[in-house]
Amino acid sequence: MANSMDKVYRSQSLIYKYFLYFLTIGCIVFFFPKGGKFKYEFQKGKPWQYENLYAPFDFSIRKSDKEIEQERELIRSNQVGYYTYDEQLALETDQAFDTAFVSVFKRENYSESQLRVYNQIGREVLKEINEAGIWPELGDFEKGRDIYLVQNNEAVTVNLENLTETVDLDELLGDKIRSKGLGRLSNDFKKVLLPILKPNIRYDAELSARELENELSKVSLTLGTIDEGELIVAKGEVVEAENLSLLNSLKSEYESELWAESNYYFILGGYTILVALVLMMLFLFLKRYRPEVFRNNVKVTFIIFNILLMVFITTFVVKYNDTYVFVVPLCILPLILKTFFDARLGLFVHVLTVLILGFVVPNSFEYIFLQIIAGIVTILTVSELYKRANLFISVGQITLIYIVGYFAFNIIHEGNLNNIIWLTFGFFLLNGMITLFAQPLIYIYEKIFGMVSDVSLLELSDTNSRLLKELANKAPGTFHHSLQVANLAEAAANKIGANAMLVRVGALYHDIGKMKRPTYFTENQVTNINPHDDLAPTESAKIIINHVIEGIEIARKNKLPDRVIDFIRTHHGTNFVYYFYRKQQELEEQVDEAQFRYPGPIPFSKETAILMMADSVEAASKSLKNPTYKVIDEFVDRIIAVQMNANQFVNANITFKEIETVKKVLKHKLTNIYHLRIEYPE
Repeated sequence: MANSMDKVYRSQSLIYKYFLYFLTIGCIVFFFPKGGKFKYEFQKGKPWQYENLYAPFDFSIRKSDKEIEQERELIRSNQVGYYTYDEQLALETDQAFDTAFVSVFKRENYSESQLRVYNQIGREVLKEINEAGIWPELGDFEKGRDIYLVQNNEAVTVNLENLTETVDLDELLGDKIRSKGLGRLSNDFKKVLLPILKPNIRYDAELSARELENELSKVSLTLGTIDEGELIVAKGEVVEAENLSLLNSLKSEYESELWAESNYYFILGGYTILVALVLMMLFLFLKRYRPEVFRNNVKVTFIIFNILLMVFITTFVVKYNDTYVFVVPLCILPLILKTFFDARLGLFVHVLTVLILGFVVPNSFEYIFLQIIAGIVTILTVSELYKRANLFISVGQITLIYIVGYFAFNIIHEGNLNNIIWLTFGFFLLNGMITLFAQPLIYIYEKIFGMVSDVSLLELSDTNSRLLKELANKAPGTFHHSLQVANLAEAAANKIGANAMLVRVGALYHDIGKMKRPTYFTENQVTNINPHDDLAPTESAKIIINHVIEGIEIARKNKLPDRVIDFIRTHHGTNFVYYFYRKQQELEEQVDEAQFRYPGPIPFSKETAILMMADSVEAASKSLKNPTYKVIDEFVDRIIAVQMNANQFVNANITFKEIETVKKVLKHKLTNIYHLRIEYPE
């Protein structure tokens, strides 16, 4: 039982990767659209490359979205509006007539019989006009149209020309009064009727909208049907308007019908296998070519998280509206991975992610081509992100590649520029603007995953930072030594293509542990008094060795990134504190070597190996009395040969050729430091 638990404990990192692998497969397949994948790829204007295609089942010929929208727009433009007759207003007008009539037709001016006749005529005119309907002032676009007038719950078609406008009431009243033989009293009747006559026909927006929706729902989505066995497209035939419509209809029907209950698990299994293959390639790549990343579960999780994020965002956009698929800033993925890892890993992960998304997006070939090209441009152009202008330049180049690529595809598909969708260029510009969000996203990732980018390294390299100021105050000799080592290591890193910024930062902080006891290190001793003279060699060795442990503690307390702490841990590897080891040998024959050896680990990258060489050479160079070219040459060779013989670089991915290059740089720099000149003859 104990052995089994021990095996599980030792294998927990591998178990976690298996868990992450299967969880990622499940999430990606879950994000995929619930439909099968049409097995033929075709493009407008290109010949049909497969055998003759016959309809595998009956299906309807679907109208394009553009055709459906045109029909609906025609219905909207020809819509007959619904209007209601306001009976209450007509009743109120009838009630107001008596008061208005008495105020104009006074009893002292007319006989009772006249008033009775005039009153009756006025009411008849009022009723005729009200029943005919009074319309508010019409615009030019409304005149001559038909409407539905709802009166007594019945809709009757009425031409607007037959309705009375408020501006026409004066003339209409005059005509009606004259037709009654009372033309001489038309002005008096107008005084009675004009103030009380109001528009009594109103637009019924709710009823009109309901009827419009009903008409729009009747628009057919199909143009007809294709029977099973009917030829759709022949081999070599150019895919154009008619057969393109048939192929799109078959594809849509195929993908919607195939995802039936009987096929569900087969299609799900197919997706799972393909996604599993893609992710397997990722894990195999990491294990073979990036073992340090593969061993780090946080880094593996970080890579998987970014893949899932891009898949989720893209599938969400496709489900909402696939027109916006190019708004998704997929190039953020290689940009961020290159920032935290390297260009090759960034491009490899980007390509795998694009292959996965090929199952999701429409026009997958076009999408995959554009995204891979854009990813390559991202890898080739993005460098030194801590320089703000570089990101803007790279994003501009990425956007240009999208635009040029889409432009070329449109020419291939359409054969001209007539049908180009200019809005898509706006999507590419928006994509570029969102890609600029990479900078704050890098900062967020640093805080969440504890990783470090060049931007953070630039901040850490500032010698005015609090920790480096403290080092300069407490151990000025060590601070000066660190600056010298930083310059040497940075120059060497640049020469062999290592991360120069990382090496420089590591060099600046590698000796911060000496702040605890600065006077025990020779570079900080300003007098001839050496505190080691009063200590046993073992005690002195312990103090010297402990500056590594104390440096790690200070670094963690100040929240330095792990990549920087690695330089503190490895800059002495497992070397001897040789001076005190020899002193102890003078006191006793049997010496415990472990007491005089640094705990390690040994360097495990080019950068940490460079620092070890630069640190040892710079520190030992202080002992040179009369340096010459030959002395410096032999001195550097001897220091680094001792480290190589002690197997300090066996875990670092640095070659013999690169070590020779580093040695040349160190020799050249030391020559400049000591201001060596050619000796001219007298």
